[in-house]
Amino acid sequence: MKQHKSLLASVALCTLLLSGCATAAGSVTPAPGSSTAAPPATSPEAGHHGAGHHAQESASPGPPAAGPSAAALMVCGDQPKERLRSILDLASNPHTVDSWADSTFTCTYHLAEGALVISVQETADKASALKYFTAMQALAKGAKPIEGLANLGFPAYETGDGSAVFQKDSFVLHVDASGLPPTLGPDSITRNALAYQLSTTILACWVEHH
Repeated sequence: MKQHKSLLASVALCTLLLSGCATAAGSVTPAPGSSTAAPPATSPEAGHHGAGHHAQESASPGPPAAGPSAAALMVCGDQPKERLRSILDLASNPHTVDSWADSTFTCTYHLAEGALVISVQETADKASALKYFTAMQALAKGAKPIEGLANLGFPAYETGDGSAVFQKDSFVLHVDASGLPPTLGPDSITRNALAYQLSTTILACWVEHH
């Protein structure tokens, strides 16, 4: 399994770095009215439930974020959509709904098989993101670290029900495929493999635009 994931990671990263990644800034509109009231969420307790939506305030310094960053918007952009179309052999891009609340940008992909949720928690800095990630991992059921080349050099873990979580810089990326069946698509890809492949797709875009 580790070798399989390592190969997938290498192929995904190399392919995307060669092909280029487009930001989603022109195609995604943050949810209105929710971008000015929430401070950066860096409390460890805040990240235990996937999307990271919560009402708990943080004591971390810094003004509230005005909206999601360009990096966060990429989770609802062209590259993940094209990857999904390729993996699942879809005739068109899946319908998506996005939101911005509590320093978390969430993009929900409505697939025929169920909902795929990709979220990015934006924190004040790398240390805060790592603390948030560590708390998520500790609270997640059945969390297993993604190790070796498969994690692309970032802290990462997966769960048995189809979630993959990566921490890079001040971001925590969570691809949640738990709402999908165990296997899907013409090649019967597992939801864990789908979550992992989408994670590496997005990370490759982040690396390219860093």
